[in-house]
Amino acid sequence: MRKFVDQYRHAYGVEPICKVMQVAPSGYWRHAAQQRNPAMRCARAQRDDVLSVEIDRVWQANLQVYGADKVWRQLRREGTDVARCTVELLMRKAGLRGVIRGKVVRTTVADTAAPCPLDRVNRQFKAQRPNQLWVSDFTYVSTWQGFVYVAFVIDVFARRIVGWRVSSSMRTDFVLDALEQALYARQPERNALVHHSDRGSQYVSIK
Repeated sequence: MRKFVDQYRHAYGVEPICKVMQVAPSGYWRHAAQQRNPAMRCARAQRDDVLSVEIDRVWQANLQVYGADKVWRQLRREGTDVARCTVELLMRKAGLRGVIRGKVVRTTVADTAAPCPLDRVNRQFKAQRPNQLWVSDFTYVSTWQGFVYVAFVIDVFARRIVGWRVSSSMRTDFVLDALEQALYARQPERNALVHHSDRGSQYVSIK
């Protein structure tokens, strides 16, 4: 409303515009006086001006990745007593926002129609000796250049990663490479090891 009056006041006058818009001219004149002399503004508005500068400083100093929560915590650490909702409001007004997490990447794509090996573990992830039970899976890691996928094989007895691979794609080859690395490194006895994974297409493929 104030911007509209500022735009057309010289053509139509303040009072006629306020009369048509059914608002009190005194509110506009008070706003105009505060614009000329910021010291006339209420204490809250003046404090928000100071806080906005500090919020921008913290946001810039942290590579423009901090959201309202982290900016608020940093200000509190520096001794600035401010409510979190105030930080969020001022950041929104200034157009500042933190880094938003990327969308979740689905790594397990099961084909329920495809044959699946029997579950020889039955959800009992326990082992009495090394190389008795290995479990495998893979996940994704977000980097500045995009997602990379990490496949790993864990010896349940030792709770140790015995094979791993990193890839930019979710092809079967990279999970197979992790398993082959573990087989080469540990040399388990034939027919004495169970290798368990989920029903992801990489693990039930013909390879």
